[in-house]
Amino acid sequence: MNKFNSLIVTILIVATGIAVAEAADRRYPLAYVQKIEITEPSRRTAWEDKDFLDCDDVVLTEEDVRYALLHMRRVSWSAYAPENTDTTGCKGSVLVTFKNGRILAMGIEPTGRITTAEYDTGMKVTASPAGFYECDPCRERKMKLLKDALYRADERRLKKLEAEGKIPPGEAERRLKTLRASR
Repeated sequence: MNKFNSLIVTILIVATGIAVAEAADRRYPLAYVQKIEITEPSRRTAWEDKDFLDCDDVVLTEEDVRYALLHMRRVSWSAYAPENTDTTGCKGSVLVTFKNGRILAMGIEPTGRITTAEYDTGMKVTASPAGFYECDPCRERKMKLLKDALYRADERRLKKLEAEGKIPPGEAERRLKTLRASR
């Protein structure tokens, strides 16, 4: 029975570790948000790939910010780096003011990648280092909302391939129907 108890304890420890890893950052509780100001609803970065998603189709909303605050989890720079992960090259910017006066500047991508910087009430950078976050639930939610934008990007990409002769004539339409059905 002793081996069984130690197995149960081990399983509980691992489950607790996984739950903590998936938990939102407690430094930014949604209950203490005083104001959300979207400074740039959508902008392009050097990583924009219009064959995947046109940044004009992506607009950051207050609801997106609240959802991100609930679900984002901190990651290392190496896990966040655009060279190592998927990025659309689109990002919205927001300032979140908390009741204690702290201001959180956030850059949120539709893929759920988030950067943060903390400021005091005078907009001076605090001692906290820049933060890098991922939000898988945000990505899933936003990508569901962007189905039409993704379809338009697929259409641009496939029509370009067809025009260049890389796929046979009429193949673009067939692939578009297949992609739309799979989403």
